[in-house]
Amino acid sequence: MISHIADKQIIHMDQDAFFVSVEIKKNSSLLGKPVIIGGISDRGVVASCSYEARKYGVHSAMPSRLARQLCPHAVFIKGSMDEYTEHSHQVTELLQQKVPLLEKASIDEHYIDMTGMDRFFGCMKFAHELRQSVIHEIGLPISFGLSVNKTVSKMVTNECKPNGERQVAKYEVQPFLNPLSIKKIPGLGDSTFIKLSKMGVRKIHTLTQIPQELIYKVLGKNGLGIWEKANGVDHSLVVPYREQKSIGKQTTFEMDSMDVSAIKLILTDMITKLAFELRHKQKLTACITVTIRYANFETVSLQAKIPYTSLDMPLIAKSKELFDKVYEKRMLLRLVGVKLSHLVSGHEQINLYGASEKIYKLYQRMDQVRDKYGINAVQLGSLVVKK
Repeated sequence: MISHIADKQIIHMDQDAFFVSVEIKKNSSLLGKPVIIGGISDRGVVASCSYEARKYGVHSAMPSRLARQLCPHAVFIKGSMDEYTEHSHQVTELLQQKVPLLEKASIDEHYIDMTGMDRFFGCMKFAHELRQSVIHEIGLPISFGLSVNKTVSKMVTNECKPNGERQVAKYEVQPFLNPLSIKKIPGLGDSTFIKLSKMGVRKIHTLTQIPQELIYKVLGKNGLGIWEKANGVDHSLVVPYREQKSIGKQTTFEMDSMDVSAIKLILTDMITKLAFELRHKQKLTACITVTIRYANFETVSLQAKIPYTSLDMPLIAKSKELFDKVYEKRMLLRLVGVKLSHLVSGHEQINLYGASEKIYKLYQRMDQVRDKYGINAVQLGSLVVKK
């Protein structure tokens, strides 16, 4: 399938155990120790862990009590999403200054399109120097893979982590992919793995030998995408990172209002729906903006940078705080709106906000109900109007 692979130069850069690395930067005595972030109580959930802890079977989203059983000598740290968000911004800003086309894929990973730049300098040499810049200027370890598209470069990074770098040229792609487990294919979930395993497909090489028609029959359209990735094919583009990526809602009142309590309930309702949308799309936000419009049509906005999150409660609290600051004139309002921006891919780190495993599971259950029955199927009690 080599002939189908585009001749591109894509770098995937990924921070090594990002949250843990930030903690080690603050406290070098943690280096080489099993470190677990987030799960400080038995009711908590592991947000992240060091490679040393992973050797004992610890992984993110695991209940803290189980993590303690597996690795009782680990160092448990509550963690600070504020600090992790700040370091994420620092890495992004550094890379933006040095590369022609950057996509921020999540809080700790980036894609860089260097296609065509190899005529000026070697892409591998450039990527190596870029990695060293992050290590020395920001003080955090980072790994990268360089290959022909986003999928392969990400898989290369995953194979050379931690603290590694590797290039897989066009002619090396299939030999690199073939011996890997199908679990290594990005986007291949547990249910797909089970189906393929029942067919005797465990390695990528075996998957490439299956006719596309059979894959489609078993897995549908998604299966064809998985099959293409197994053959080193990925046509997705590196999307330029722009801070203005956002989602938002606004409400124009039927009658102009000064009822602060009622307006805050409207804000709460909008945030609840936007936060669900973030989690549904596996996105996080790092900036919130609240906008009001007075009866005389004067419009005022106020925004604040926040730790990356997709949780209702911190977003609701911040939206109310911003509303109190922006609503200065005590005049009638005709509109209120809220926008969540600086979006990146990622999962909510509930435990870093002090939520327990019980709360973590509650969010998941509520989202499952909303997925099945609609966004209004589950609402906060304060939003339910008694008839």
